[in-house]
Amino acid sequence: MLTRSDDLDILLTVVDSGGFSAAADTLNIQVARVSRAVSKIEQQLGVTILNRTTRRIELTDEGRQFVESVRTGLLQLQRAEDELVSRGELPQGRLRVDAASPFVFHQLVPLMNDFRQAYPDITLELTSNEGYVDLLEKRTDVAIRIGKLNDSTLYARPLGKSALHIVASPAYIAHRGAPQKVADLSNHELLGFTEPKVLNQWPVKGREEITPNISSSNGETLRQLALSGNGIACLSGFMINDDLAAGRLVSLLNHDKINVADREQVNAMYYKSSTVARRISAFIEFIQPRLTL
Repeated sequence: MLTRSDDLDILLTVVDSGGFSAAADTLNIQVARVSRAVSKIEQQLGVTILNRTTRRIELTDEGRQFVESVRTGLLQLQRAEDELVSRGELPQGRLRVDAASPFVFHQLVPLMNDFRQAYPDITLELTSNEGYVDLLEKRTDVAIRIGKLNDSTLYARPLGKSALHIVASPAYIAHRGAPQKVADLSNHELLGFTEPKVLNQWPVKGREEITPNISSSNGETLRQLALSGNGIACLSGFMINDDLAAGRLVSLLNHDKINVADREQVNAMYYKSSTVARRISAFIEFIQPRLTL
């Protein structure tokens, strides 16, 4: 083998972060070390992997194929080592979990203290991505996703369902009134998502898609906007159940709601061949009965 795994790991970080300086910051090493590692790989292989300009880096065709193979190979190597180390013991090692930020805030964060006590040798990394994330590219072990699934290469472990609610604050309702029928929404301030647009298809009769007066890519931002009386939003129960119970938000148009079960499904996604399965299983089996969806 011509190249070293630590140099290859640096190369992947350069590609994922988009530059040498960003990779150095991520890895907490000097930029010169990053540059040397990439140059060394190119010299050893006799091929240019990255085209560099003053403003950006870009993979060559050969580099793109090489990076894809390296990413898969290093992941398999890491998982093989982890599996060997963890045999006969409580699960241990790093577990990288990704979920939309509202799910992290409202569902995962409250469980972390107890999880760490139960599995002190698992080192958790929690990341937040509001949309689809490539598990290999982002080096993620398990992703928690809400809604319809499209990626057949991943294993989906159902965690439950989180109902969608159309909600507004008591202050907003006192000021603007509550819509009595779906058509009344046209006369109200509506809060929605910038992307994906499917999230603006509210689960009510005769309303295909709303046009938001205020939009955001982040569900927690929309929750805060709704709580502050800025308008009506459609949000998942996992982030607003406490608000509904406490009266901070009020559920609207319940008699006009339609079934959108595929959008309410909550799943844990991971690769079927994952050799970090013991850590994933420990994590999922711990959180599932404690989720308040």
